Amino acid sequence: MKIEKVAVLGAGAVGSYVIWGLSQKKEIRLGVIAEGERAERLKKGCRINGVTYNPEVWTPQEAQGVDLLVVCLKYGALPEAMGSIRTAVGENTTVMSLMNGVDSEELIAAEIGAAPVLPSLIKVASHQEEDGYHFDPETTIGIIFGEGEAPYQSERVQAIEELLKDTGIHYRSTEQIQAEIWSKFRLNVCNNLPQAILGAGVGCYRDSIHMKEISNGLRRELEAVAKAKGIDLKAADDSSSRGSEVPPTARYSTLQDLDAGRHTEIDMFSGALMRMGKELGIAVPYNEYTYHMIKALEEKNDGKFDYGGKNEKATCSK
Repeated sequence: MKIEKVAVLGAGAVGSYVIWGLSQKKEIRLGVIAEGERAERLKKGCRINGVTYNPEVWTPQEAQGVDLLVVCLKYGALPEAMGSIRTAVGENTTVMSLMNGVDSEELIAAEIGAAPVLPSLIKVASHQEEDGYHFDPETTIGIIFGEGEAPYQSERVQAIEELLKDTGIHYRSTEQIQAEIWSKFRLNVCNNLPQAILGAGVGCYRDSIHMKEISNGLRRELEAVAKAKGIDLKAADDSSSRGSEVPPTARYSTLQDLDAGRHTEIDMFSGALMRMGKELGIAVPYNEYTYHMIKALEEKNDGKFDYGGKNEKATCSK
C-alpha cells in the first residue's frame, strides 16, 4: 500500500498543519476539498507561518477515491460535510479524523462504514492571525494514530508512517489509540472550557484555586464516564500528559471562538459528556453548568440579549 493522493477536508487551524507538512512531499498529489466561494478563496493559496502554500483544490467528485482523506473540520460543520466525505471515499481510501472530541469517527463510520476509518488525533497549538495560521513546528506534538485492535502495525499504519516521514510533521502510532483520544478529550474539557467562561488565559488555573477546582470537577466527571465505557486513561497518561509548553496568556480554541463571535464546539465537549452520562446513569453537573454557560455566551455574541443597562435608568426595589 502506497499513499499517492491525499485530500484535506477543512483548511483551518488543524488542516493548515497537515497542508504545511505534506506540501514538502513532492511525490504525492495534495489537495483540499472545497466548492463555491471557499474553493475560489483557497485557489489563491493558504497562508501558513508567513508562507503561501498552494495545494490543489478539488470538488468532492475530483477527490473521489483518494488514498487518504484527512478530516479537519469544526464539529458543527461535520453533518453538512457528510456528503463530501461519502463522495470522496473510495474502495481503498483511509479516513483520518483529526477533529476534537471522541465521537467524530463514530459519526463518520455511520455514514461510510467503520472499515475505512483509522482512529486518530492531533495536538497542535495553531491560531489565526491577519496573515493566516501560525504554529510552532518544534513544540507541536503532532498526529497520533493507530488501529483499534491487532494487528497494530497494519499495512495502512505503515503507509501513513512512510507518508509522514521527512515532512516536518511530528507523528507516532500507538496501540492505545482510544485511551489517547480520550486523554486529549480530557485536556480539552478540563483546560479549554473553564477559561472560556472566565475569559482569561490558561495562567488562571495556576493562580486561582477556584478555577482549579472547576477544572478538577470536570475531570472527575469525565473520568467516571470513561471508566464506565471501559476506557483506560492510565494507558495514555505517560505519553499524553506531555503537551506543548504554552504561555499563561494562551487562549484555547473555545475562548478563541467566543472572542471572534463564533459558535464553539461545546456540543462536542460537555454536550457529549451529558449525553453519555445520561446513557450510563452518571451525573455530570459540572459539565451541565459549563454547557449551558457557554451556550449562553454564544447567544450573547449572537445579539440575542444585551442588558448592559448603559442607556437605561437603573431602578431598584426594597
